[in-house]
Amino acid sequence: MDHVLSTHICVNHRLTSIWLDRIWEAGIPAVEIFCARQHLDYRNKAQVNELGYWFRDAQLKLHSLHMPMYSDDQWGKSSPNAVLTLTELSKPKRQEMVDEIKRALEVAEVIPCKFAIQHLGVGGEAFDLAKWDAAFTALEELNLFARQRGVEILLENIPNSFSTAERLMGFLEMTHLTNSFCFDVGHANIAGSVEGEWEIMKDHVRSTHVHDNDSKNDNHRFPFIHTDGNVNWKRIMKLLRERQSQYPLLLELREVPDIPKVIESAAEVFRRLEELPEDHN
Repeated sequence: MDHVLSTHICVNHRLTSIWLDRIWEAGIPAVEIFCARQHLDYRNKAQVNELGYWFRDAQLKLHSLHMPMYSDDQWGKSSPNAVLTLTELSKPKRQEMVDEIKRALEVAEVIPCKFAIQHLGVGGEAFDLAKWDAAFTALEELNLFARQRGVEILLENIPNSFSTAERLMGFLEMTHLTNSFCFDVGHANIAGSVEGEWEIMKDHVRSTHVHDNDSKNDNHRFPFIHTDGNVNWKRIMKLLRERQSQYPLLLELREVPDIPKVIESAAEVFRRLEELPEDHN
């Protein structure tokens, strides 16, 4: 399968060409850039242009951008208003959030990519039909803005009541939007059944997020290297291989102190996943 690494693995560091060089030197051919302002400040034209110059001459490719979850550089800790969500019921507030996401999408004008990954709502959010309608209005505007930049927005399954596989499919059926999906293995594990979520979403999956957890905590653990995860990787790789021309194998891992060489460890995870024999059970 094609390999992509999310820069979520170094999201608490400023993204520079040094990190990108390390990823390429580890044998990983493409990246997804996580748009968090402490990492990639998409408002900072100098940083975006610097990375744009690097990508023009580099063999490493940008597969996708992960849209920001917060407008600040502190994971939303600076203010409750820093949270970005398409389910915001206040139209003026929602428009401010949509405009912020557009600023991140403008990165694709400098560094072209195929996809942008977008959440519906925030973690743990309860379902509300009025919020679903708000998300439709916001996403319709963002889809147009993204398409004008050659980008397709993919909706990701996340741990809330808007973004289970069943709800995402229902959202597309109700709104007639044509968005495809980013299938997050770790989030599906928290939802209760990776295989069950996959069966619903698989026809529309165009990218993936691969990471491990204990089915309770969304901690983006390294498969095989961390021992507290319970995803059955042999079975999951069998599912993913069945449609491997449809999407890449994309690792979205979290940096932790007990793994000092995170990029090299990610390359090791790719190797071990690919070496797994298929589970025919």
